[in-house]
Amino acid sequence: MPRNYEVVHHRLQEAALELFLEFGYDQVTTTEIATRAGVTQRTFFRHFADKRDILFEREETLCAVLTAAVASAPPHLTPVHVLLNAFQSAEPMLEAHRAFVEPRYAVIAATPALSERELTKVATLTALLAAALEQRAVEPGLATLIVQTSLAAMNHATKRWLTDRSCRLSVHLDRSFALLSQLFADSQPQEAERANQVTPTARNG
Repeated sequence: MPRNYEVVHHRLQEAALELFLEFGYDQVTTTEIATRAGVTQRTFFRHFADKRDILFEREETLCAVLTAAVASAPPHLTPVHVLLNAFQSAEPMLEAHRAFVEPRYAVIAATPALSERELTKVATLTALLAAALEQRAVEPGLATLIVQTSLAAMNHATKRWLTDRSCRLSVHLDRSFALLSQLFADSQPQEAERANQVTPTARNG
């Protein structure tokens, strides 16, 4: 990709995020984004299909990176650690665009239509990762539950990473998944105790 293309692409992203944060996503036009970036509207459409594409352009790439990482993970890893390994494999891409991730979160959170699009993206990613786990002999319903839980841990780690610049994302991922493992471990004795309880009706039956 030519260097000039990358520079213009980045300028358009920066201009769009600035305008979205200043005036709100719905109030900003592609013409205004192009003008703020110092390019023509025609140039804008060489880089993005529309203004929403600025916020979701890496969606397919991220899905591809994560699903490929699940498929190629060592066979001895547990499903949760397979997903942790996959999320860590996406770290270089996320680190490279860290300055973009935080304002993107803010814009999406403030715009209902974008929040719905984000939920659709998460649902798609959940289905893809669950299918990838099923290929590793994980039962379908369990695969979905593991992915949903692990994505919550990933989201927790990402938010910590955005507010704590002293650590890389991988460090926050390790901490988040360690916390998740501890929560599961803490719940096991309680679940075992409930499973072993026998009601009077059951004993008399």
